[in-house]
Amino acid sequence: MAQQIIRCPWVDLTKDDYVAYHDCEWGVPVHDDRTWFEFLTLESAQAGLSWYTVLRKRENYRKAFANFDPAKVARYSDQKIETLLQDPGIIRNRLKVNAAVSNAQMFLNIQEAFGSFDAYIWKFVGGQPIVNTIRRLEDYPSSSAESDALSQDLRQRGFKFVGSTICYAHMQATGMVNDHSLDCFRRQAIIDSYQ
Repeated sequence: MAQQIIRCPWVDLTKDDYVAYHDCEWGVPVHDDRTWFEFLTLESAQAGLSWYTVLRKRENYRKAFANFDPAKVARYSDQKIETLLQDPGIIRNRLKVNAAVSNAQMFLNIQEAFGSFDAYIWKFVGGQPIVNTIRRLEDYPSSSAESDALSQDLRQRGFKFVGSTICYAHMQATGMVNDHSLDCFRRQAIIDSYQ
């Protein structure tokens, strides 16, 4: 009899796309600046909503935001923003759409100052993922000292929708923090990938 695959307790096993996101992406360390910008944009759009709501719209976001090319998004005009606000494929919240454009501009500033966004953001965890001990759903933190520091720094640099909770979710998604539960089949595989 085949052994059942154990996943993190937050995964809704009835949603194949959610399962695939958990199995293939969540918690895998990111080192590509375009991917950083993608997750930053999506996490910011999520504020006040469920991650699954945003995940289902991800392909629409790719089209609307130039395949997450921050240099292109940074140049979006007011007219382009108005067009985006009519797009039912994304979350049509003016503050969030405006934030995506201004965050792209701030993202470029960080790339210029640090050589890459990757070089900038990994310093908040000392260049290595933090591995937490998660047993139950209740064990998942919503923020940390590191996400507080990242949030504060991003806000000082002019980023919007980057509170500590959003930053912590961003850190989990991009592998800065490995919050796969102790019994999850992905936990050790991801640890092995960076040791």
